[in-house]
Amino acid sequence: METDIRIRMARWEDAPALLDIFTPYVLQTAVAFNYEPPTLEEFRATMEDRLRRYPYLVAQRGGELIGYAYASPFKARAAYDWAVETSIYVRQDQTGTGCGRALYDALERILKAQHILSMYACIAYTDHADDHLTNNSPEFHTHMGYELTAKFPKCGYKFGKWYDMIWMHKEIGPHTSAPLPVIPVTELDVPNLLR
Repeated sequence: METDIRIRMARWEDAPALLDIFTPYVLQTAVAFNYEPPTLEEFRATMEDRLRRYPYLVAQRGGELIGYAYASPFKARAAYDWAVETSIYVRQDQTGTGCGRALYDALERILKAQHILSMYACIAYTDHADDHLTNNSPEFHTHMGYELTAKFPKCGYKFGKWYDMIWMHKEIGPHTSAPLPVIPVTELDVPNLLR
């Protein structure tokens, strides 16, 4: 089913559909630790900020947006330039269809072309799955080659329960004594990388 998924860079006009994908994760799950979804203006501002330097990708099937993934700075200081934090959200009726893999494979290709070396993901975690959180995300990231880096117990409180947060990482390039400078995504031929 993955073959009928088209991946492209996000555009300004995608924001309402992407916010619609994100909102149920805020209101119905502990996947996102927000209590309220962002406004459309806040969501667009985040998109614009990420797109200045990093890929922000959408997955499309049959003309509908079914998921998105993006990279953001791991930390703001220069020594962290070769590391990014990754985020992914798939429309809830499209999980398990290959959308997440297609998005992350494309994201990784672009990040490698930028000379990024490490990808990190901050993920809500629970020892006891409930109606608001399973461990599908850590399992997905493990399947995509990420490894557990750290666990922060009971650091998020939502729906009357304490949840853990874990960090997972994946190295996508060699960590040499002279890493190549990071290339902003705006300077790459992204459509060619997405073929």
